[in-house]
Amino acid sequence: MVSEEEVGSPTSQPHIVAAAERAKYVLVTEPARDGGCCVTGRKGAARMKIVARGKPAHSGVSHRDGESAVLEMARQIVDLEAMTDYETGMTVNVGLLSGGTGVNVVPEHCTAELDIRMIRPEDGAAAVARVQAIRPYNPAVELTVSGGMNRPPYRKSNAIASLYEHARGLASEIGFELGETFTGGGSDGNFTASIAPTLDGLGVDGAGAHTLEEHLYVSSLVPRMMLLRRLFQTLN
Repeated sequence: MVSEEEVGSPTSQPHIVAAAERAKYVLVTEPARDGGCCVTGRKGAARMKIVARGKPAHSGVSHRDGESAVLEMARQIVDLEAMTDYETGMTVNVGLLSGGTGVNVVPEHCTAELDIRMIRPEDGAAAVARVQAIRPYNPAVELTVSGGMNRPPYRKSNAIASLYEHARGLASEIGFELGETFTGGGSDGNFTASIAPTLDGLGVDGAGAHTLEEHLYVSSLVPRMMLLRRLFQTLN
């Protein structure tokens, strides 16, 4: 039971990894995907923060004396978002932005937080290095970069494929079709997939993830419970 998965499991990760190293299999009860599919692969993720510090000034009296941290960050955001490459599965999203102290003040501070997703580990390393190497357009504005890779890509191995086929057969016996999918969302399965065969998305089916309309299908509760029980009974 993990209470901090949505923020990257910053303190639970080493405990999850240690448990996986003692396990023969890992079963992750993240919600099902795409009409009840389980997950056999996920993108990796990086979380990074950029802080810009400029020079404040009164926007009407002494505007030319100021150095805008917000303007600098706006220029950087255009470059950062341009790193997105749908062909390779790389996405860069500046999801949080804050800055300034007043509408009549040249902003001294601005902070941007990035979420980076990738399929290949080498793409993640390259993206993190590129963000770490950014330089200000305005040399009077200081940039500070922190963060890095948060979750490695979860790649489907032969052992994971075999585990999925076993689960699919059990689901068929119970009376439903268990599909599989690859997703861009991360989970704690990203930490375990390279350590022990990991099957993810074994939780309830539903829709509207991460929205105010998020819901589960009551009809999926018993079949998914039965599948987990049969997995516990048959994996040894």
